[in-house]
Amino acid sequence: MKKMLASTMTVLMMGTMIACSSQTGSTPNTTKETSPSTNNAVTTYPIKTDKTLTYWGELTPNLTGVKTTHAEVPFFQDWQKKTGVQLKFSAPPTGQAKEALNVMLASGDLPDIIEYNFLTFPGGPEKAIKDGYILKLNDLIDKHAPNLKKFLKDNPEIDKMVKTDSGSYYAFPFIRGDEYLQVFQGPIIRKDWLDEVGLPVPETIDEWTTALKAFKEKKGAAAPLSFISKPNFFNDSYNGAFLGAFGVNRNFYLENGQIKFGPAESGYKDYMALFSKWYKEGLLDKNIATVDSKALDGNFSTASTGASIGNAGGGIGKWQPIVQAKDPKAQLVAAPYPVLKKGDIPKFGQKDKPYSSGGIVAITTKAKDPELATKLLDYGYSEAGRMFFNFGTEGVSYNLENGYPKYTDLLMKNPDKLAPAQAMSMYVRGSYNGPFIQDKRYAEQFFTLPTQREAINVWKKTDTDKYSLPPLTPTPEESSEYAKIMSDINTLVDEMTLKIVLGTESVDQYPKYLEKMKSLKLDRAIEIQKAALDRYNKR
Repeated sequence: MKKMLASTMTVLMMGTMIACSSQTGSTPNTTKETSPSTNNAVTTYPIKTDKTLTYWGELTPNLTGVKTTHAEVPFFQDWQKKTGVQLKFSAPPTGQAKEALNVMLASGDLPDIIEYNFLTFPGGPEKAIKDGYILKLNDLIDKHAPNLKKFLKDNPEIDKMVKTDSGSYYAFPFIRGDEYLQVFQGPIIRKDWLDEVGLPVPETIDEWTTALKAFKEKKGAAAPLSFISKPNFFNDSYNGAFLGAFGVNRNFYLENGQIKFGPAESGYKDYMALFSKWYKEGLLDKNIATVDSKALDGNFSTASTGASIGNAGGGIGKWQPIVQAKDPKAQLVAAPYPVLKKGDIPKFGQKDKPYSSGGIVAITTKAKDPELATKLLDYGYSEAGRMFFNFGTEGVSYNLENGYPKYTDLLMKNPDKLAPAQAMSMYVRGSYNGPFIQDKRYAEQFFTLPTQREAINVWKKTDTDKYSLPPLTPTPEESSEYAKIMSDINTLVDEMTLKIVLGTESVDQYPKYLEKMKSLKLDRAIEIQKAALDRYNKR
């Protein structure tokens, strides 16, 4: 979910690792909550223990400038009360989790629990287990996590996703509990501008060209189409917006049983030719290579931009008040993923798998009490825990209305003027991720605008499920080789795309880059992906 519901605040960079003790002196929760069990390992919450566990993880950017430590956040205070387990938190500087983790692992001074995406660990999660950093969780889950165990047993396809090829469980997963939660990003456009110039919401590339020209010529937009190029060039187009019209995406995908790499397919050349033409004609932001979230917000506030790619929450939800402040009639709506021929179903689009690797939590080999850590983390998969993670504490952050958990004004109309995304992050984790199962009812309320709710229905109409790969785990040896190959290839693709789109090189140079990709062992990268896919299918 790191893509989902992006922060509306600027990122505050913390200079040093922050270590803080959890809030003390709070009254323990006396409500008894018993987890259902598929064996005899029944856990009653709150657990009676005097032990304190150490927990390392990044504080959500939604709280940047609001709170500086986990211990100050009501959710984390209440989590300890609900489970009975006291926690001492530490956090890496915002945006520097990878670097801080490497330093911590090298020091050997590990906490009991680490919240980190170990799929990105060099060599993958099996390497992290083999190197003695994190525990293989199979026995712990079997004996002490009846809630997660039951969920995985009831959902075998998700069970395949959350373990390695050798069957190792390595983290407590973040699960999107409904298909509605898997789609959250796509093209966004100024509907009021379209109405003024007499054009429909564009569906084809030709209609997009017409609309962008009208925005430039009739609305005076200096950057008719703009989107973020951070941390990677053209970052927000990777899921298939615009380039998907040419039958490719920016990554690996599956087609007719074959794994393909989008930039090595002919459709990518056609995509670059289109964007080069748009750039030359002033339809694409002249600063497109360096646009970050702050620059894009500025483009919308000055009416320089009329279309982009963004999330329902952090895109429409953030930009609608920005454009409306300048023009009360302004309205942003979702546009379908573009196609070449009207009526076609888009081949690609943004859609996460039910298992999302953000917010996953591992137990380290230095854990003082792995069983207690397992019981703490299993709470998020119980009925009571799912309610707490998604909606917080009844009477504070939500009230039940005819059985529906409705957020209170503390979250939706915060008295301290916090935006809903910020206020939610104070009291729940439903608005980002973590070791729990996300509830659709959270999104139904977070998307306060009708245009946000409709956006999901517009963006989900793609065939991306037919082509997307599951979360693969190459072997440690393959992973190291693959990482080196793809680092070189991705650098080359960014260089190629930048030069051709900005016009410093002709699109006719594409074959030269394709040969270079092959010389950098693209075929070997595809072999590694195919081997990992074959193993995945045998899980």
